[in-house]
Amino acid sequence: MSAQNQNSTLKTEKPKMVELKTLLVWKSPARPFKKRDREYFTTIGAIVFLLAVILLFLKEWLLIAVIIALMFVAYILASVPPEEVEHKITTRGIATGRRHYNWDDLVKFWFSERWKQAVLHVETKLRFPGQLIILLSETDKGEIKKILGKYLTFDQPEPTWMDNAAGWLAKKVPLEKTS
Repeated sequence: MSAQNQNSTLKTEKPKMVELKTLLVWKSPARPFKKRDREYFTTIGAIVFLLAVILLFLKEWLLIAVIIALMFVAYILASVPPEEVEHKITTRGIATGRRHYNWDDLVKFWFSERWKQAVLHVETKLRFPGQLIILLSETDKGEIKKILGKYLTFDQPEPTWMDNAAGWLAKKVPLEKTS
C-alpha cells in the first residue's frame, strides 16, 4: 500500500466517541473565600500608604497606580462573596461553571486545603487556565479520587521555593490576627 493510501485511510478514521454520562455533580462557591475584618483592610491600607509615600519620592507614578489597583482588587475579593457554581465530572471531562474541559486537556490532579475548605486542583495542558481550582464543599474526596483516577494521575506536587517563601512571609507579616 502506498504512503498516500495509508494517509487517506488514517484521515477517514473518526475518533471514538464516548457516551456522555454524568459521574458526579456538586455545587460549591466559585473560589475560596474568607470574610475579612476591619483590621485586615487597615493593615493593607497602611502598607499601601507607606509604599506610595516611598514611591512618590522616587516619582514612580505608574507603580503607585498599580499598587492602588491591586489594593482595590484585594478589597473586592475579600468583601464580595463568590457565586455558587455547579461542577460535573462526566465520561468526557470536567465541567465547572460554564466551561467544559476534555480529558485530553487535563494532566493530573491533587487535593489541598485553603482556609479550612477542601480544594481540588486539576492541572491542564492549556495556557489559560493552567490549573482548575475547584472547591469540594461537602463532596467526598475519596469518591472524586476514585473517579478521576480512571482518567488522570494523582500527583501531589512538592512545594516550590516560592510556596515556601509565601508561607514564611504570611507567618512573619500577618495581615490580621490569627485566633
